[in-house]
Amino acid sequence: MTVPSRRSFVAGTLTAGATAGLAAAGIAPAHAQPAPAPATPPDPGGAGALVTPDDPRYAPLSTRGSNKMFTARPEAFRLVTTTAEAVRAVADAVRAGKRIAVRSGAHCYENVAGDPAVRLVLDLGQMNAVTYDTRRRAFMVEAGAQLMDVYKKLYHGWGVTLPGGTSATVGMGGHIAGGGYGALSRAFGLAADHLYAVEVVVVDAAGRARAVVATRERTDPRRDLWWAHTGGGGGNFGVVTRYWFRSPDAPRHCSEPSRLLPRPPGDILAGMVGFPREGMDRASYRRLIRNHGRWHEHHSDAHSPYAGLYSGLVFYGRPQTGDPGPAANCYAYMDGTRPDAERLLRDYLRAVADGVGGSPQTSEISSMPWIAAAEYLAGAQDSDVGRHKLKSAYLRRGHNDAQADILYTYLNSTGNRHDFANVTFQSYGGRINTVADGATAAPHRDSVIKAIYMNTWQDPDADPAAVDWLRRLYRDLFATTGGVPVPGRRDTDGCYINYPDIDMADPRWNTSQVPWHRLYYKDAYPRLQRIKAAWDPRDVFSHTLSVKAGPAR
Repeated sequence: MTVPSRRSFVAGTLTAGATAGLAAAGIAPAHAQPAPAPATPPDPGGAGALVTPDDPRYAPLSTRGSNKMFTARPEAFRLVTTTAEAVRAVADAVRAGKRIAVRSGAHCYENVAGDPAVRLVLDLGQMNAVTYDTRRRAFMVEAGAQLMDVYKKLYHGWGVTLPGGTSATVGMGGHIAGGGYGALSRAFGLAADHLYAVEVVVVDAAGRARAVVATRERTDPRRDLWWAHTGGGGGNFGVVTRYWFRSPDAPRHCSEPSRLLPRPPGDILAGMVGFPREGMDRASYRRLIRNHGRWHEHHSDAHSPYAGLYSGLVFYGRPQTGDPGPAANCYAYMDGTRPDAERLLRDYLRAVADGVGGSPQTSEISSMPWIAAAEYLAGAQDSDVGRHKLKSAYLRRGHNDAQADILYTYLNSTGNRHDFANVTFQSYGGRINTVADGATAAPHRDSVIKAIYMNTWQDPDADPAAVDWLRRLYRDLFATTGGVPVPGRRDTDGCYINYPDIDMADPRWNTSQVPWHRLYYKDAYPRLQRIKAAWDPRDVFSHTLSVKAGPAR
């Protein structure tokens, strides 16, 4: 039985009607991955509990994370529970000359915490508080809090939310620092667009660790550090311990919490159209990709009636054995409070399936409360525990016919070592694209689709072949631009830093002469370099795709 991937966007599973459609397509959700290690008392020395290899807690901490291709084996883990503990832990590590890695939800797709050079991993999984800060008139969220817990606490406590990702177990620490995108982003922007302040443990040139709070206030001398955490990526400038959120368009001087962040729609409508593999030839792939791309080119304005729609067109790789499963599915959910919501959603699904060969199967349109929809979707998204390789692309228009042919060839081949392979085209644009260039460190503000290319498998012996398969697919898709989605073109605009891919820095796979940092940060990179030089002059926080210090401003 084929199980949908976290990144394949199984929005059709949101309702009973859509669930029936999934069952007909041979797809079923699985349970979410295990929770992190249980809470432990703070270390008497004030730096958090120290877990070494002889501690029974070490093994589950070592394998904690969504990508089982990587295992963290540092000298020790520090389980920090407060900002003060994080400061002490960083200070001790710097003094001892130990390289540090930091993790919150452990969803990184590259080997940051598991790098053999890392001697100490600071695990923030127990820093998970969500409260309202009356002094700052903002919601405080600790870096280890996981998305679904944040959504529930914000919604049940104050009726508000953040437009973050759909996975339940992603940690806030890295998610917000990289921008944060999800089901409500077309309506409300990126999660980082609502960031008011951030607390970061930084290390100065003398090696002293301290915690600082940077805000978006124009008069704040630390404002650059706030800006760097609105899309500058995780693990670059220090240890994020807390975030504060208040929307930039919230009423001035308002102290009513329910008016300071977006209010999600009360009801969600969900539907899907499935495309059985039988009858889906090259021409059908071309037509489906063309339909989807052109629709998004014309309906991704912030004022479009479709600003409240979130959708994923998912193409599935052919399993090596057994039932070949569906070729593709298009799932969608939409703000159900619009009086014309059902008509709009039906029209969307009809437009995507128009003229596609085979026998497309459309589900009934169903409704459910937003928080239940978010929770159910998250359960389906977190089903792909295994070994992963993932790549991304921002698209200003859909893939062309030649690229559709490449997807058809790869996804229908039987030589791929995988348990689940997929290519997903997610709806983008809307409110995201109204933010001015330079206002945040997230620079991709005129794309209409976010593309995700993923391979998942279980057998460690399959690592080389499974990774190579996805590398070749991606290289061939972007062959005319050196194997990568070069920014600033008519059709492409780079990659998403929250889906880091070390191949972007490898000349064997990136032959474009465009450096990796331009793919992820575009023109924002020089400013990020200056901020790095100012706040992490010793390069304490470093990894393969970390920001490299540049000239001070």
